[in-house]
Amino acid sequence: MKNRYLTFLLCFLLAACGSSKKAIEKTEETKKVENEIEIKKDIDYVIKEDIAVENIDPRVVQEDSKISTERKVDSVYMIDGHFKPKNKPDLGFHQDLTKTTYDSLDDFWSSILKRNVSDYGNVDYNSFKKDYKGLLYYIKFLQDSIPSEDASKNEKLAYWINAYNALTIDLILRNYPVKSIKDIKDPWDQRLWKFGDKWMNLNQIEHEILRKMDEPRIHFAIVCASFSCPKLQNKAFTASNLESQLTNATKEFLADKNRNIISADKLQLSKIFKWFPKDFKTDGSLINFLNKYSEVEISSNAKKSFLDYNWDLND
Repeated sequence: MKNRYLTFLLCFLLAACGSSKKAIEKTEETKKVENEIEIKKDIDYVIKEDIAVENIDPRVVQEDSKISTERKVDSVYMIDGHFKPKNKPDLGFHQDLTKTTYDSLDDFWSSILKRNVSDYGNVDYNSFKKDYKGLLYYIKFLQDSIPSEDASKNEKLAYWINAYNALTIDLILRNYPVKSIKDIKDPWDQRLWKFGDKWMNLNQIEHEILRKMDEPRIHFAIVCASFSCPKLQNKAFTASNLESQLTNATKEFLADKNRNIISADKLQLSKIFKWFPKDFKTDGSLINFLNKYSEVEISSNAKKSFLDYNWDLND
């Protein structure tokens, strides 16, 4: 009798666990479907309405008649700390509006990053979902303001670095919740964004544009939404500050022991240095490059190995 009771109890517990597991899986799948529906609504809204923030001056003339890639954004509003479009009552925004002026498109992007990315580079994707329309507007501004051939190298670099990071966040949010960017099918090959007359993906921006500009430090500025990637800076890259921004990003990455462990005679490096070896040898050896930005003076005979790459989401 006792054995029968124990057998019954065991069967009951196994059945209950199975039901709980199915319920959890169903809940996660439901969340994913709901997120896809909301994301599609936002994308359709921006595309169909073709909304643009008012009073954007596409050409801000600087000293010596040089043209800046900055855009003046004068009529942007915030609700509960998040960007909302101006004069769109049909969206159901009933809160009082507080006007916020952005000096440039870079400031607009910085404000979104600051709200959703910590100083350590952790991204709050749940919070970013509330700013999704703002992200889409920013991407639309980028698509409508591709740097001309006459733009400086720094203007082009800053533009495409910001674009890469914004599009990566967009990709994650389109598939959220997700535990890793690698859980998304062909994440770097999906042509989801149109620049001019060309549909582009992340691989094209990285390999066909940025890497061809002979600036190895871009590898520490563009972020693949993963733990072992460089941290996502919570401020836009700008042409005027690009040199210091790239230098700081490189130094931070090398000093971060979660990503590199460096001593005078032993190197445990990020696989970024394994995947793109030629990029870091434009002005000499890899050791020469590292010694420009490392806190430690590295021997030319230092032994080198590579750390495992953690593709978990950078949240």
